[in-house]
Amino acid sequence: MFRQASRIFARPINQQPKMMGRAFSTDVPATPTVDSTFVESWKKVIPNMEPPKTPSAFMNPRPPTPSTIPSKLTVNFVLPYASELSTKEVDMVIVPATTGQMGVLPGHVPTIAELKPGVLSVHEGNNVTKYFVSSGFTFIHANSVADIIAIEAVPVDQIDPSLVQKGLAEFTQKLSSATTDLEKAEAQIGVDVHSALNSALTG
Repeated sequence: MFRQASRIFARPINQQPKMMGRAFSTDVPATPTVDSTFVESWKKVIPNMEPPKTPSAFMNPRPPTPSTIPSKLTVNFVLPYASELSTKEVDMVIVPATTGQMGVLPGHVPTIAELKPGVLSVHEGNNVTKYFVSSGFTFIHANSVADIIAIEAVPVDQIDPSLVQKGLAEFTQKLSSATTDLEKAEAQIGVDVHSALNSALTG
């Protein structure tokens, strides 16, 4: 094994084996591509039926990566049942990532972040719109587009403080009286979510 390693390291740099890897998102063409091999194979088997479309066929082409950093961040904020923001141009968003509050400005490095219960802030000039999100993911692209997908979300100003306090007290009581691991886990989730809701209201 050591003899093989010595031969590998002794190779000239231009003869080193090529590393295989996936292309970055910036290397992927902005326009959707058609798998011509699949289409031809399909027509040979079922010539009287159009080949099925893949999910990418229903998506808008990805905008090309600009050569300079744009002045605005384009945000898409969606829930399973609604679209809160669609191609909204803003100055900045702050998302409650599991690693901490993360501010996203135009030109942000491409990132995927998991969301935890907390406040999502959308900054547009002097206006700041705040949403409470339960969980989800944020996808930040190289072209200054941020896709935010949340399981549940509600504007902070629509949250009832009395219901938050009531729920926090109930789950705290359930946590103290829980006897099984499942009961403890469910109660802890309730405490964490209601504590985050309370922080959103008081913060």
